[in-house]
Amino acid sequence: MASRAVRVTLANLKPAPGSQHNQKRVGRGQGSGYGRTAGRGANGQKSRSGPGIRPGFEGGQTPITKLFPKRGFVNQNEKTWAPVNLDRIQHWIDQGRLTSSPEHPITARDLLLSGCVHNVHDGIKILGDGAKHFTTPIYVVASRASKSAIEAIEKTGGKVVCKYYNTLALQDCVEGRIDRISAAPTRREDIVWYGNHRNRGFMSPDTLKSLEGLPFVEERWKLLASELGRWKKQEIIVNSK
Repeated sequence: MASRAVRVTLANLKPAPGSQHNQKRVGRGQGSGYGRTAGRGANGQKSRSGPGIRPGFEGGQTPITKLFPKRGFVNQNEKTWAPVNLDRIQHWIDQGRLTSSPEHPITARDLLLSGCVHNVHDGIKILGDGAKHFTTPIYVVASRASKSAIEAIEKTGGKVVCKYYNTLALQDCVEGRIDRISAAPTRREDIVWYGNHRNRGFMSPDTLKSLEGLPFVEERWKLLASELGRWKKQEIIVNSK
């Protein structure tokens, strides 16, 4: 007969077995095994008090960090996109693993939960491979989309929007959180790219005009399009001497 589960109360709460250990006390006599030299051995640099040996020091010989040459640099603005082809999306739709509607467009969360991608990386990029097999009109919000993918999706009557996601916004999208406002692009390259209708950027006035009436369009997109798009109307004043 299975044992009955004990009800947890304040009277029987206790730490899990093995989760707590007694503090190691050194220099308290030889009976403990850590007296006299306190486990540091007899003499030498490691037995003295102070900072000790710096990390990477190899006793005077050339450390391994200096043996190998430095090549190139690390681009801090580099992005790694998770590619998704149209034929794969069509296959997932045919299997019933993906659905799309104007109320619920396909996002990075849907692609990840359905197994269409295994990691969103820095965002989803829709590619046009297998466009001849793509026949279903879909609504998709991604980070990037190729020219051939945009043409194939809009040819079937669907819509694609490229939205900017930083690390936190992409995490909120994957987790389904809507209690925080997504960050706006701050780099000039991102503002120009997402403000271009050719890329179907979410801050492009032409893109928002083509999406007019669709329920997934956010009011914040229109605000960002007007605020971050002012640079197009600004004139450079040159002081002539």
